[in-house]
Amino acid sequence: MASAPSRRAPDLRPVLPKYSLVERERRWLVAQLPPLPAAHRRIEDRYIIGTRLRLRRITDSETGAVQHKLTRKYDSADPAARPIVTAYLEAAEHAVVAALPAHVITKRRHRLDGFSVDVFDGPLAGLVLAEREAADAASLAALPRPAWLGADVTQNPCYQGGHLAAHGLPET
Repeated sequence: MASAPSRRAPDLRPVLPKYSLVERERRWLVAQLPPLPAAHRRIEDRYIIGTRLRLRRITDSETGAVQHKLTRKYDSADPAARPIVTAYLEAAEHAVVAALPAHVITKRRHRLDGFSVDVFDGPLAGLVLAEREAADAASLAALPRPAWLGADVTQNPCYQGGHLAAHGLPET
């Protein structure tokens, strides 16, 4: 005797892009810049015009080591939890993609008490953002909040890298 067709409800969970991970992070303006360690990573981000791609060149201030990445962050209903895919590139591959038209931002990234503190250069000079990642939503919500942090801008798309690169500093 044939079995009856399954009447399971369809799986309505969001489907993550293949090979992506969910990056859970929060961002804050830095209200009062604490003393930062001298060691930092110099970051040049190129947001490729007409795409969601970010080409990154990272230079370690102490060793001079350089790393190249190509990243795509996907839109998400929750800006604090976005799918992300990253590929590590060779210098020659980076050079090929760097020839594409892009909006560029540069910054120095310092590590302080588990936070990444980004001090921006060029047109974004004066902007200092802190960010911190967590493994899950509960841990993200429970992150400590040092006194030097200002407003939480995680939910404000004007403080996402691509928007900053294309449009500059948000109006206060």
